[in-house]
Amino acid sequence: MENRYRLEIEALDLGPDVRAVGLELLQPETREPVTGSEAAGIWAALLPALAAGEPWTLDFFAHLERVRDFCGRRTIAFREPNAHAIVIPQPEHAQLQPLLERFAGQTFGVRAGAPLLAGDASVEGALAERGVDAYHAAFPQYLFCCVCDFAGGFLTVLSNQLWASEVIRRARAALENLPVEVTRPA
Repeated sequence: MENRYRLEIEALDLGPDVRAVGLELLQPETREPVTGSEAAGIWAALLPALAAGEPWTLDFFAHLERVRDFCGRRTIAFREPNAHAIVIPQPEHAQLQPLLERFAGQTFGVRAGAPLLAGDASVEGALAERGVDAYHAAFPQYLFCCVCDFAGGFLTVLSNQLWASEVIRRARAALENLPVEVTRPA
């Protein structure tokens, strides 16, 4: 299979109290972000693989009426922990790809890890107030918290447990049958 895209993965320096890994999905020739259906398919294959069996969820904190309507029409289960956040626990691949494609133009988050089993009202309340900035204080408790900016071709993983090399390993395994090369930036 010929690789049409490149997923570049590298450690990011976001300050002394944050360990982060940046993922950028690009057209190799132009370095423009990959968007649309194929990008959504790549991200949809990658997110569950990063969680590696841990519970995970999508977190929305903007355009909630659109999210609510989309999920209702597609019978995608969600919960509303407060008036300003929607949490979608582990959507199936057939649900995840259309979700990512439909909402690629907005920033939203992903969390994975044991705290999801009991719910995390403090993080979900902070999401309502501060958006993905709420992850700054919360990510050490999780396997990871991610900031999704798929319109820009970016996924930023905040994690004390996943190094760039482990993210690369998981990405390569999850994406081996898709038209994307997983690599470090040149």
